Amino acid sequence: MKAKVPKKFKAPDMTQYDGTSDPSHHLSNFSSRIYLTDASDAIHCKAFPTTLTKTAIKWFNRLPLRSIASFDDLAKKFLARFFIQKDKAMHAPSLLGVKQGDRESLRSYMERFNKACLDIQNLSTEAAVMGLINGLRKGPFTHSISNKHLTSLNEVQERAKKYINMKENCQLGEASKSGFSYPSQNKDKESREKEDQPTEKPRKYHNYTPLWVSLMDVYKKICNIEKIPPPHPIKHKRGGSRTEYCEYHRIYGHPTNECYDLKNVIEKLAQEGKLDRFITNTRDIPK
Repeated sequence: MKAKVPKKFKAPDMTQYDGTSDPSHHLSNFSSRIYLTDASDAIHCKAFPTTLTKTAIKWFNRLPLRSIASFDDLAKKFLARFFIQKDKAMHAPSLLGVKQGDRESLRSYMERFNKACLDIQNLSTEAAVMGLINGLRKGPFTHSISNKHLTSLNEVQERAKKYINMKENCQLGEASKSGFSYPSQNKDKESREKEDQPTEKPRKYHNYTPLWVSLMDVYKKICNIEKIPPPHPIKHKRGGSRTEYCEYHRIYGHPTNECYDLKNVIEKLAQEGKLDRFITNTRDIPK
């Protein structure tokens, strides 16, 4: 199809489609944007490839010559080729995996949840409300809404906003009464980072028994045959890395394999002679 592109015509400014997401979203986005240009059907066909990249543009370039009769024809071929990607789009049940972290603020959780909702098509209000409440960490806000029959996501968000503002105002009021003056933004950030750093645990043993498997693998297996003492609570640690999780403490901030509390527990068992049989039985566990 030959079409002369007007000099003043400007292709839609939008994210290029690479073939890995829902094609119907991209097609709808393109159609709504190019509709404002009042371009002809032939220009639609010329402009559409400029919004494709990677696998998608390779597919377009391989289309047989003169195989497209109209933009409607091109759209149908596009949807047919990438239709399988629709199954990979997020659905309402995926919201059940959005949980508020042990030390995550309500504000941060609400922002993450709202962002997750944007990726779900045809999300019902009931599913959104259920997912939001289900992901909340138990606490004052959870208790405040547990006895209320909330059917509107906006109502839950408004209540959350009021709770966040009230809590932040209380913190500011307490700081003001105590005569505390807030430092500059950079200094405040530095102090928070220092406070967030875990206090290094002293080494209880001079030498630790070499293990043939990782500390986390030992911990997962030993739980089934030995009584493991509960971990000591970690103080002075408000946050930590969200990518590092300790199975022993059940908190984010440091990886299981670098947990000194767990190392001390495992070493004690090793010195009591309770770890020899375990290590022998777990040579096949990958490191």
